[in-house]
Amino acid sequence: MLCGCQSIAVPPDFEYNEIQTSTFKLALWQKITQPNLPYKFYIEGDGAAFRADGSVSYNPTPRGVMLRQIAYGDTYPNVIYLARPCQYVHDTLCEPKYWSTARFSDEVIRAEYEAIKAVSTTYPVTLIGFSGGAQVAGLLAVKYPDVKLQKLVTIAGNLDVKSWTDYHRITPLSLSDDLAKYRIEYAKFNQVHYVGLQDENIVPQITENFVADKTKIKYIKKASHNRGWEAAYNMIRAE
Repeated sequence: MLCGCQSIAVPPDFEYNEIQTSTFKLALWQKITQPNLPYKFYIEGDGAAFRADGSVSYNPTPRGVMLRQIAYGDTYPNVIYLARPCQYVHDTLCEPKYWSTARFSDEVIRAEYEAIKAVSTTYPVTLIGFSGGAQVAGLLAVKYPDVKLQKLVTIAGNLDVKSWTDYHRITPLSLSDDLAKYRIEYAKFNQVHYVGLQDENIVPQITENFVADKTKIKYIKKASHNRGWEAAYNMIRAE
């Protein structure tokens, strides 16, 4: 395991694992105590995709601990914190495009799907995606209907890639798919979206413009993109 991330204690009932998919090797921490029940997957965001000067980083492993804190504190029997490609691990396929322009490419989405199926097999799943992990969860659910989805939960979720790149006037993610193409299919899923009112990365209007049913949006007043979410931890875990 490769990790330049912020230290966080891993509860004794979680174990580290690596899954080799048909594309990437993925890191995950899992607690599985009742394997015949549904599974909850916390899907990490884009991590340290860029450096302070705006250039693509050499290692996208997340430096923050927020999603891990939420997952590790979840008392549900079957909980998995699932990393994105090239986070925490060495992999010969890793190259910067997979955490920049191709972060939501078909091969990335397939890897996440294969890892989820390898763990959950035929059991239902809840997918909880933070930031870019929300895009991954949504694309996965749309493209792989054999995943028995119970619910989609997003936290500061990037649900519309083009709107996000347009808003920030940054380079389009030219090698990535975009959930905005599948709005009709996505709207059919059981879903809830947590939005930080202080979030300057995924500003609230991006979520509001994407989600048809505004009753599915829950606002957290003091939350920015990756800070101030503590008040919502237990609400998210209860989904």
